[in-house]
Amino acid sequence: MKKKRLLYMSKRALLFLIFSNLYFFGFAQPEQITIGGKIVDEYNTGIPYVAIGIIEKYMGTSSNEDGDFSMLVSKNNLKDTLEVSSIGFTTVKITVEEYLKLEPKVLVLKEDVVSLDAVRVLQPEEYIKLVQKNLKNTTVSSSHKLSMLYRRFSSELDQARFLVDHYVKVLDRGPTIFELLGIEVAEGRKSADYRFAKFKSKNHSVYYMVRQNPVRQGNLRSKYDWKRIGDTSYDGEDLVILEGRVKGRKGKRGSIKLYVGLDNYGIYKIECRALNAVYVYKKNVDGKLYLSYHNRVYKTKKEINAFHQQKLGLNTNKVDVSYRHEVFVLGIETDKKKRKVVDYGGYGTDMGDLKVAYNPEFWSTLSIPPESEFFKKSRKELEANYDVSLEKQFELINK
Repeated sequence: MKKKRLLYMSKRALLFLIFSNLYFFGFAQPEQITIGGKIVDEYNTGIPYVAIGIIEKYMGTSSNEDGDFSMLVSKNNLKDTLEVSSIGFTTVKITVEEYLKLEPKVLVLKEDVVSLDAVRVLQPEEYIKLVQKNLKNTTVSSSHKLSMLYRRFSSELDQARFLVDHYVKVLDRGPTIFELLGIEVAEGRKSADYRFAKFKSKNHSVYYMVRQNPVRQGNLRSKYDWKRIGDTSYDGEDLVILEGRVKGRKGKRGSIKLYVGLDNYGIYKIECRALNAVYVYKKNVDGKLYLSYHNRVYKTKKEINAFHQQKLGLNTNKVDVSYRHEVFVLGIETDKKKRKVVDYGGYGTDMGDLKVAYNPEFWSTLSIPPESEFFKKSRKELEANYDVSLEKQFELINK
Protein backbone atom coordinates (compact mmCIF):
# COMPACT_ATOMS: atom_id res chain seq x y z
CA MET A 1 0.00 0.00 0.00
CA LYS A 2 2.82 2.30 0.89
CA LYS A 3 4.52 1.43 -2.43
CA LYS A 4 1.38 2.31 -4.41
CA ARG A 5 1.08 5.60 -2.58
CA LEU A 6 4.72 6.44 -3.40
CA LEU A 7 4.12 5.53 -7.05
CA TYR A 8 0.99 7.67 -7.11
CA MET A 9 2.82 10.60 -5.58
CA SER A 10 5.66 10.18 -8.11
CA LYS A 11 3.19 10.32 -10.98
CA ARG A 12 1.59 13.43 -9.54
CA ALA A 13 5.01 15.02 -9.11
CA LEU A 14 5.96 14.05 -12.66
CA LEU A 15 2.75 15.53 -14.10
CA PHE A 16 3.28 18.70 -12.09
CA LEU A 17 6.83 18.95 -13.40
CA ILE A 18 5.72 18.41 -17.01
CA PHE A 19 2.95 21.00 -16.86
CA SER A 20 5.18 23.43 -14.98
CA ASN A 21 7.77 23.16 -17.71
CA LEU A 22 5.15 23.55 -20.42
CA TYR A 23 3.94 26.67 -18.71
CA PHE A 24 7.44 28.05 -18.28
CA PHE A 25 8.74 27.23 -21.74
CA GLY A 26 5.49 27.68 -23.63
CA PHE A 27 2.58 29.65 -22.28
CA ALA A 28 4.65 31.71 -19.83
CA GLN A 29 7.18 32.84 -22.42
CA PRO A 30 7.08 36.63 -22.63
CA GLU A 31 5.67 37.85 -25.93
CA GLN A 32 8.30 38.99 -28.39
CA ILE A 33 8.10 42.40 -29.98
CA THR A 34 10.00 43.57 -33.04
CA ILE A 35 11.27 47.11 -32.73
CA GLY A 36 12.74 48.81 -35.74
CA GLY A 37 13.23 52.14 -37.38
CA LYS A 38 15.87 54.42 -38.75
CA ILE A 39 18.83 56.30 -37.28
CA VAL A 40 19.58 59.58 -39.07
CA ASP A 41 21.74 62.67 -38.65
CA GLU A 42 20.49 66.24 -38.49
CA TYR A 43 20.30 66.31 -42.31
CA ASN A 44 18.00 63.25 -42.35
CA THR A 45 20.74 61.04 -43.79
CA GLY A 46 20.85 57.45 -42.52
CA ILE A 47 23.83 56.64 -40.28
CA PRO A 48 25.44 53.23 -40.92
CA TYR A 49 26.79 50.78 -38.31
CA VAL A 50 25.09 52.43 -35.33
CA ALA A 51 25.12 50.28 -32.16
CA ILE A 52 21.58 49.84 -30.82
CA GLY A 53 20.88 47.76 -27.76
CA ILE A 54 19.93 47.14 -24.17
CA ILE A 55 23.41 46.92 -22.71
CA GLU A 56 22.42 45.52 -19.31
CA LYS A 57 20.66 42.58 -20.97
CA TYR A 58 23.41 41.88 -23.55
CA MET A 59 20.89 42.51 -26.33
CA GLY A 60 21.67 44.51 -29.42
CA THR A 61 22.16 44.95 -33.12
CA SER A 62 23.62 47.41 -35.61
CA SER A 63 22.00 49.58 -38.24
CA ASN A 64 22.63 48.64 -41.84
CA GLU A 65 24.34 50.84 -44.42
CA ASP A 66 21.22 52.97 -44.76
CA GLY A 67 20.70 53.51 -41.02
CA ASP A 68 17.79 51.05 -40.72
CA PHE A 69 17.65 48.59 -37.83
CA SER A 70 15.45 45.90 -36.34
CA MET A 71 15.70 43.79 -33.18
CA LEU A 72 13.57 41.50 -31.04
CA VAL A 73 12.67 42.34 -27.44
CA SER A 74 10.02 41.05 -25.06
CA LYS A 75 7.34 42.75 -22.98
CA ASN A 76 9.70 42.33 -20.04
CA ASN A 77 12.04 44.82 -21.73
CA LEU A 78 9.55 47.69 -22.05
CA LYS A 79 11.05 49.60 -19.12
CA ASP A 80 14.64 48.91 -20.19
CA THR A 81 16.79 51.61 -21.74
CA LEU A 82 17.69 51.45 -25.41
CA GLU A 83 21.11 53.00 -26.07
CA VAL A 84 21.94 54.29 -29.54
CA SER A 85 25.61 55.12 -30.12
CA SER A 86 27.75 55.95 -33.13
CA ILE A 87 31.19 57.40 -33.70
CA GLY A 88 31.01 61.16 -34.12
CA PHE A 89 27.54 61.57 -32.60
CA THR A 90 26.07 62.08 -29.14
CA THR A 91 24.49 58.96 -27.63
CA VAL A 92 20.71 58.79 -27.37
CA LYS A 93 19.02 56.89 -24.53
CA ILE A 94 15.32 56.06 -24.57
CA THR A 95 13.20 53.36 -22.94
CA VAL A 96 11.80 50.68 -25.19
CA GLU A 97 8.32 51.77 -24.16
CA GLU A 98 8.97 55.38 -25.17
CA TYR A 99 10.52 54.31 -28.46
CA LEU A 100 7.47 52.23 -29.38
CA LYS A 101 5.31 55.34 -29.03
CA LEU A 102 7.39 57.32 -31.53
CA GLU A 103 5.80 58.11 -34.89
CA PRO A 104 7.62 57.93 -37.20
CA LYS A 105 10.16 55.63 -35.60
CA VAL A 106 13.18 57.77 -36.42
CA LEU A 107 15.95 58.76 -34.00
CA VAL A 108 18.07 61.79 -34.82
CA LEU A 109 21.67 61.76 -33.59
CA LYS A 110 23.42 65.10 -33.24
CA GLU A 111 27.02 65.51 -34.35
CA ASP A 112 29.47 65.77 -31.48
CA VAL A 113 32.14 68.32 -32.34
CA VAL A 114 35.51 67.53 -30.74
CA SER A 115 38.61 69.66 -30.29
CA LEU A 116 41.31 67.83 -28.38
CA ASP A 117 43.03 69.52 -25.48
CA ALA A 118 46.73 70.01 -26.27
CA VAL A 119 47.56 68.04 -23.12
CA ARG A 120 45.96 64.92 -24.63
CA VAL A 121 47.76 65.11 -27.98
CA LEU A 122 50.59 62.57 -28.27
CA GLN A 123 52.81 61.37 -31.06
CA PRO A 124 50.94 58.78 -33.20
CA GLU A 125 53.35 56.00 -32.25
CA GLU A 126 52.65 56.69 -28.57
CA TYR A 127 48.92 56.15 -29.13
CA ILE A 128 49.63 52.82 -30.84
CA LYS A 129 51.91 51.77 -28.01
CA LEU A 130 49.14 52.53 -25.49
CA VAL A 131 46.55 50.73 -27.64
CA GLN A 132 48.56 47.52 -27.63
CA LYS A 133 49.51 47.83 -23.97
CA ASN A 134 45.86 48.23 -22.89
CA LEU A 135 44.23 45.84 -25.37
CA LYS A 136 43.51 43.16 -22.78
CA ASN A 137 41.86 45.68 -20.44
CA THR A 138 39.81 47.53 -23.07
CA THR A 139 38.25 44.48 -24.74
CA VAL A 140 36.27 41.44 -23.65
CA SER A 141 39.40 39.30 -23.45
CA SER A 142 38.04 36.42 -21.36
CA SER A 143 36.35 33.52 -23.14
CA HIS A 144 32.94 34.55 -24.54
CA LYS A 145 30.41 33.45 -27.15
CA LEU A 146 29.24 35.73 -29.95
CA SER A 147 26.06 34.91 -31.85
CA MET A 148 26.19 36.38 -35.34
CA LEU A 149 24.50 36.49 -38.70
CA TYR A 150 27.16 35.87 -41.33
CA ARG A 151 26.16 36.68 -44.94
CA ARG A 152 28.25 36.19 -48.06
CA PHE A 153 27.31 37.21 -51.59
CA SER A 154 29.36 35.80 -54.46
CA SER A 155 29.36 37.84 -57.66
CA GLU A 156 30.79 37.65 -61.18
CA LEU A 157 31.15 40.70 -63.40
CA ASP A 158 29.52 42.65 -60.55
CA GLN A 159 26.41 40.47 -60.75
CA ALA A 160 25.31 38.57 -57.61
CA ARG A 161 25.13 34.84 -58.34
CA PHE A 162 25.14 33.07 -54.95
CA LEU A 163 24.17 33.87 -51.35
CA VAL A 164 24.99 31.98 -48.15
CA ASP A 165 23.40 32.94 -44.82
CA HIS A 166 24.73 31.34 -41.63
CA TYR A 167 23.72 31.84 -38.01
CA VAL A 168 27.04 31.23 -36.30
CA LYS A 169 28.15 30.91 -32.70
CA VAL A 170 31.83 31.58 -32.12
CA LEU A 171 33.92 31.12 -29.01
CA ASP A 172 36.44 33.91 -28.76
CA ARG A 173 38.77 35.85 -26.50
CA GLY A 174 38.71 39.03 -28.54
CA PRO A 175 41.56 40.74 -30.42
CA THR A 176 44.16 39.73 -27.85
CA ILE A 177 44.59 36.41 -29.70
CA PHE A 178 44.98 35.61 -33.40
CA GLU A 179 42.48 32.74 -33.79
CA LEU A 180 38.96 31.86 -32.66
CA LEU A 181 38.62 29.19 -29.97
CA GLY A 182 35.74 27.46 -31.76
CA ILE A 183 32.87 27.86 -34.19
CA GLU A 184 29.39 26.34 -34.47
CA VAL A 185 27.29 26.81 -37.61
CA ALA A 186 23.90 26.49 -35.91
CA GLU A 187 21.59 27.36 -38.82
CA GLY A 188 22.03 27.98 -42.53
CA ARG A 189 20.38 28.67 -45.84
CA LYS A 190 21.60 29.43 -49.33
CA SER A 191 20.31 30.55 -52.70
CA ALA A 192 20.61 28.76 -55.99
CA ASP A 193 24.21 28.74 -57.21
CA TYR A 194 24.41 30.57 -60.55
CA ARG A 195 28.20 30.96 -60.61
CA PHE A 196 30.32 30.01 -63.60
CA ALA A 197 33.66 30.24 -61.74
CA LYS A 198 33.09 28.56 -58.38
CA PHE A 199 35.83 30.18 -56.35
CA LYS A 200 36.00 28.57 -52.90
CA SER A 201 37.72 29.14 -49.57
CA LYS A 202 39.50 26.46 -47.57
CA ASN A 203 37.61 27.23 -44.37
CA HIS A 204 34.54 29.04 -43.12
CA SER A 205 34.80 32.74 -43.95
CA VAL A 206 34.42 33.72 -40.30
CA TYR A 207 38.01 32.55 -39.79
CA TYR A 208 39.26 34.93 -42.48
CA MET A 209 37.31 37.76 -40.85
CA VAL A 210 39.38 37.19 -37.72
CA ARG A 211 42.76 36.53 -39.34
CA GLN A 212 42.58 39.64 -41.54
CA ASN A 213 41.92 41.93 -38.59
CA PRO A 214 45.18 43.95 -38.36
CA VAL A 215 44.84 44.42 -34.59
CA ARG A 216 44.73 40.67 -34.03
CA GLN A 217 47.88 40.25 -36.10
CA GLY A 218 49.78 42.13 -33.39
CA ASN A 219 52.26 44.01 -35.58
CA LEU A 220 50.80 47.52 -35.53
CA ARG A 221 54.05 49.22 -34.55
CA SER A 222 56.42 47.24 -36.74
CA LYS A 223 54.34 47.08 -39.92
CA TYR A 224 52.95 50.63 -40.24
CA ASP A 225 54.06 54.25 -40.20
CA TRP A 226 51.47 56.26 -38.27
CA LYS A 227 50.01 59.74 -38.39
CA ARG A 228 47.05 61.43 -36.72
CA ILE A 229 44.44 62.52 -39.28
CA GLY A 230 41.50 63.67 -37.16
CA ASP A 231 39.44 63.68 -33.98
CA THR A 232 35.92 62.51 -33.18
CA SER A 233 33.95 61.02 -30.26
CA TYR A 234 31.93 58.04 -29.08
CA ASP A 235 29.41 58.08 -26.25
CA GLY A 236 31.00 61.17 -24.67
CA GLU A 237 34.57 59.92 -25.04
CA ASP A 238 37.10 61.77 -27.20
CA LEU A 239 38.60 59.69 -30.00
CA VAL A 240 41.68 60.22 -32.15
CA ILE A 241 41.77 58.91 -35.73
CA LEU A 242 45.10 57.36 -36.72
CA GLU A 243 46.18 56.26 -40.19
CA GLY A 244 48.82 53.59 -40.64
CA ARG A 245 50.60 53.07 -43.96
CA VAL A 246 52.61 49.94 -44.67
CA LYS A 247 56.30 50.70 -44.18
CA GLY A 248 58.27 50.93 -47.40
CA ARG A 249 55.16 51.05 -49.58
CA LYS A 250 54.12 54.15 -51.51
CA GLY A 251 50.54 55.36 -51.54
CA LYS A 252 47.64 54.16 -49.39
CA ARG A 253 47.50 50.58 -50.65
CA GLY A 254 47.20 48.36 -47.61
CA SER A 255 46.69 51.29 -45.22
CA ILE A 256 44.45 51.11 -42.15
CA LYS A 257 42.64 53.55 -39.85
CA LEU A 258 42.05 53.16 -36.13
CA TYR A 259 39.50 55.13 -34.07
CA VAL A 260 41.04 55.19 -30.60
CA GLY A 261 39.37 56.36 -27.38
CA LEU A 262 41.40 58.58 -25.08
CA ASP A 263 39.95 57.42 -21.76
CA ASN A 264 41.70 54.05 -21.86
CA TYR A 265 42.94 53.74 -25.48
CA GLY A 266 40.34 51.24 -26.69
CA ILE A 267 39.68 50.74 -30.42
CA TYR A 268 36.13 51.54 -31.53
CA LYS A 269 36.53 51.09 -35.27
CA ILE A 270 39.04 49.67 -37.75
CA GLU A 271 39.05 50.45 -41.47
CA CYS A 272 41.24 48.42 -43.84
CA ARG A 273 41.84 49.71 -47.34
CA ALA A 274 43.09 46.38 -48.76
CA LEU A 275 39.71 44.59 -48.52
CA ASN A 276 37.55 47.68 -48.10
CA ALA A 277 36.89 46.20 -44.66
CA VAL A 278 35.29 47.67 -41.55
CA TYR A 279 35.27 46.34 -37.97
CA VAL A 280 32.98 48.18 -35.53
CA TYR A 281 33.11 47.59 -31.76
CA LYS A 282 30.73 48.48 -28.96
CA LYS A 283 30.77 48.34 -25.15
CA ASN A 284 29.21 45.72 -22.94
CA VAL A 285 27.74 46.45 -19.53
CA ASP A 286 31.25 46.55 -18.02
CA GLY A 287 32.52 49.04 -20.59
CA LYS A 288 34.59 46.39 -22.42
CA LEU A 289 34.62 46.44 -26.22
CA TYR A 290 33.54 43.55 -28.46
CA LEU A 291 32.80 43.17 -32.16
CA SER A 292 29.42 44.56 -33.26
CA TYR A 293 29.56 44.74 -37.06
CA HIS A 294 31.89 43.81 -39.92
CA ASN A 295 31.97 43.94 -43.70
CA ARG A 296 34.59 43.40 -46.38
CA VAL A 297 34.93 42.80 -50.12
CA TYR A 298 37.41 40.38 -51.64
CA LYS A 299 38.06 40.74 -55.38
CA THR A 300 40.07 38.53 -57.71
CA LYS A 301 40.03 36.89 -61.15
CA LYS A 302 39.29 33.24 -61.89
CA GLU A 303 39.74 31.13 -64.98
CA ILE A 304 36.68 29.84 -66.85
CA ASN A 305 36.31 27.36 -69.69
CA ALA A 306 35.46 28.27 -73.30
CA PHE A 307 31.75 27.47 -72.85
CA HIS A 308 31.39 29.78 -69.84
CA GLN A 309 33.47 32.42 -71.59
CA GLN A 310 30.96 32.37 -74.44
CA LYS A 311 27.98 32.45 -72.05
CA LEU A 312 29.37 35.53 -70.33
CA GLY A 313 30.28 37.20 -73.60
CA LEU A 314 33.96 37.60 -72.68
CA ASN A 315 37.00 37.70 -74.96
CA THR A 316 39.22 36.44 -72.15
CA ASN A 317 39.31 33.21 -70.14
CA LYS A 318 39.36 35.09 -66.83
CA VAL A 319 36.37 36.62 -65.09
CA ASP A 320 36.21 39.20 -62.28
CA VAL A 321 34.76 37.60 -59.16
CA SER A 322 34.16 38.94 -55.66
CA TYR A 323 32.94 37.93 -52.23
CA ARG A 324 30.98 40.54 -50.31
CA HIS A 325 30.81 39.68 -46.58
CA GLU A 326 28.56 41.24 -43.96
CA VAL A 327 28.37 40.28 -40.29
CA PHE A 328 25.89 41.42 -37.64
CA VAL A 329 26.70 40.38 -34.06
CA LEU A 330 23.34 39.72 -32.41
CA GLY A 331 24.44 38.84 -28.90
CA ILE A 332 27.27 38.11 -26.49
CA GLU A 333 27.39 35.51 -23.71
CA THR A 334 30.07 35.54 -20.99
CA ASP A 335 28.45 33.08 -18.56
CA LYS A 336 30.64 29.96 -18.53
CA LYS A 337 27.58 27.69 -18.28
CA LYS A 338 25.92 29.22 -21.36
CA ARG A 339 28.78 29.76 -23.76
CA LYS A 340 29.17 26.19 -25.04
CA VAL A 341 29.93 25.93 -28.77
CA VAL A 342 29.53 22.65 -30.69
CA ASP A 343 32.33 22.38 -33.23
CA TYR A 344 31.03 22.49 -36.80
CA GLY A 345 33.62 20.01 -38.12
CA GLY A 346 33.87 21.70 -41.51
CA TYR A 347 37.59 22.43 -41.65
CA GLY A 348 38.87 22.52 -45.21
CA THR A 349 35.39 23.20 -46.59
CA ASP A 350 34.01 26.41 -48.11
CA MET A 351 31.02 27.75 -46.17
CA GLY A 352 28.88 27.42 -49.31
CA ASP A 353 29.49 23.66 -49.38
CA LEU A 354 28.60 22.96 -45.74
CA LYS A 355 25.51 20.84 -45.21
CA VAL A 356 23.49 22.76 -42.64
CA ALA A 357 19.91 22.03 -41.62
CA TYR A 358 17.44 24.58 -42.99
CA ASN A 359 14.65 25.63 -40.62
CA PRO A 360 12.31 28.23 -42.17
CA GLU A 361 10.75 28.90 -38.76
CA PHE A 362 14.11 29.89 -37.34
CA TRP A 363 14.80 32.40 -40.12
CA SER A 364 11.32 33.88 -39.87
CA THR A 365 11.85 34.71 -36.19
CA LEU A 366 15.54 35.70 -36.27
CA SER A 367 16.15 39.38 -35.58
CA ILE A 368 17.65 40.15 -39.00
CA PRO A 369 18.49 43.80 -39.75
CA PRO A 370 16.40 45.40 -42.51
CA GLU A 371 17.69 44.99 -46.04
CA SER A 372 20.20 47.66 -47.09
CA GLU A 373 20.30 49.10 -50.58
CA PHE A 374 23.25 46.81 -51.30
CA PHE A 375 21.26 43.75 -50.21
CA LYS A 376 18.25 44.82 -52.26
CA LYS A 377 20.48 45.27 -55.31
CA SER A 378 22.08 41.85 -54.81
CA ARG A 379 18.70 40.19 -54.21
CA LYS A 380 17.37 41.69 -57.44
CA GLU A 381 20.42 40.42 -59.36
CA LEU A 382 20.07 36.92 -57.89
CA GLU A 383 16.39 36.77 -58.74
CA ALA A 384 17.01 38.08 -62.27
CA ASN A 385 19.27 35.14 -63.17
CA TYR A 386 16.28 32.87 -63.83
CA ASP A 387 13.39 34.99 -62.55
CA VAL A 388 13.03 33.01 -59.32
CA SER A 389 12.37 34.79 -56.02
CA LEU A 390 14.98 34.46 -53.27
CA GLU A 391 12.40 32.91 -50.94
CA LYS A 392 11.59 30.26 -53.55
CA GLN A 393 15.29 29.57 -54.03
CA PHE A 394 15.69 29.05 -50.26
CA GLU A 395 12.74 26.66 -50.31
CA LEU A 396 13.95 24.60 -53.28
CA ILE A 397 17.70 24.51 -52.63
CA ASN A 398 17.74 23.85 -48.88
CA LYS A 399 15.57 20.75 -48.74
